[in-house]
Formats: sequence, C-alpha cells, structure tokens
Amino acid sequence: MTKTAFPYSHSSDSKKAQVEQMFDNISSKYDFLNHFLSLGIDIIWRKKAISILKKYNPKFVLDVATGTADFAIEALAAKPEKIIGVDISEGMLSKGRIKLKDKKLDQLISLQKGDSESLDFEENTFDAVIVSFGVRNFENLEKGLSNIYRVLKPGAPLIVLEFSKPKYFPIKQIYNIYFKFALPTIGKLVSKDSSAYTYLPESVEVFPDGEKFTSILDKIGYKTCKIYSLTFGISSIYVGHKA
Repeated sequence: MTKTAFPYSHSSDSKKAQVEQMFDNISSKYDFLNHFLSLGIDIIWRKKAISILKKYNPKFVLDVATGTADFAIEALAAKPEKIIGVDISEGMLSKGRIKLKDKKLDQLISLQKGDSESLDFEENTFDAVIVSFGVRNFENLEKGLSNIYRVLKPGAPLIVLEFSKPKYFPIKQIYNIYFKFALPTIGKLVSKDSSAYTYLPESVEVFPDGEKFTSILDKIGYKTCKIYSLTFGISSIYVGHKA
C-alpha cells in the first residue's frame, strides 16, 4: 500500500483539504518559488512534456492540478482549440485567472475548481490530459488516475510530469541534501508557510515513481506506458494511453 505524506501533520483534515489549504497559503509566492528553487529547470521540463503533447495534435485538453496555469499556457504550443484547467485551490486559480487575463489568453484557457477524483466532465471528452507536479498530491492516486482515464477519448494520452528520485552517486546525495534541507528553509522564509516546503520532499519520497507508477497506470488500463527521465532522474515524464 502506498504511503501518504500530509502537509500539516498536526491536522486531522483529509489530505485533500490540507493540500487545498497549503496551496491557498502559498499561492502568492508559488510561481516565484517554483522557478527559483528549481533554478528555472522546471520551465525546461514543462517544455519537454509539451513537445510530446504536440505529436498528438489535441484539440481539447484538460490540465489537472493546473495551479496558476503555467502548464496550460505552455500547452498552447500544441495549438489546441481549448484548454480547461482544474485545481482544488481557489487561491491558485485566482492567480492563474489574473495571469491569463493579463496575457489575453482567457478565451483559450478557462480555469475552474475541481480535482482528479471528481472531474465534472462526460466520458470520452478530452483529446489529452496533462498533469504537472500534481499527481503526488492526489488523495487517492488510483481513483484520480481512473477518473482521468474516464474523461479521455479512446487512444488519447495522459502526460504526467512529476518529481522522481535520482538513484546514482553523486546526484542522489546532492539532491537529498538540497531537497531535505535547503529547499524547506528557503521555502519557509519566502512563503511564510512552515510546512509547505517540508511536505514537498516528503511527498516526493513516498510517491511511487518510475516503474512503480507505470505499473499503477497498467493496472488501471492505460496502454503503451512510457517513462522519460529528466535531469539525472530528478523528474520524469510519464505517458500512457486510454485503450
């Protein structure tokens, strides 16, 4: 059984409620910290994931755990007709809507509150579903991935970008020191949330990455699942298809 990390260990709330609270708390600093703490590499990772999306020429795309819509905006490079982004944090969505309005992209991308386990869409709706650094926050990973499967059209891809755990010296050791010590300290100082950037490395540690994740996709019914390792295994792109 997959272990679970919680943002606020002192709280009796569900993981979903805690994740929502956490992202509401850090929404004003989220974009800055994302790019700063990853040294901007997260931007390159997103572009690589979208380069895979482009091959499918999707017309209607769903971005799950969209946050402030960075991944949805990047997905416009695949030239879809419409993107819908869903997230459980209203704080993150509010920042995303401002961003889209400023960039005059609010006709191409719409944001709404929702989560992977209860997507308010019909079966076989989307030409592709994308998720960037969000699946490890799902309260019930299999339920979320199954619901995504439901709304995909037959043959359509799920493309997931997520942190993974490097396995080889010295990247593994450097990564562990940075993730477990430097990142939480900087994140706490900037975001003023003492738990959010402690939760991040904890959530990565317990997440079933690599072949463990693709085995879950296989179990649910996704076909031709592939893994693309990025930056010495610090993150990975996973691609699976609805049968």
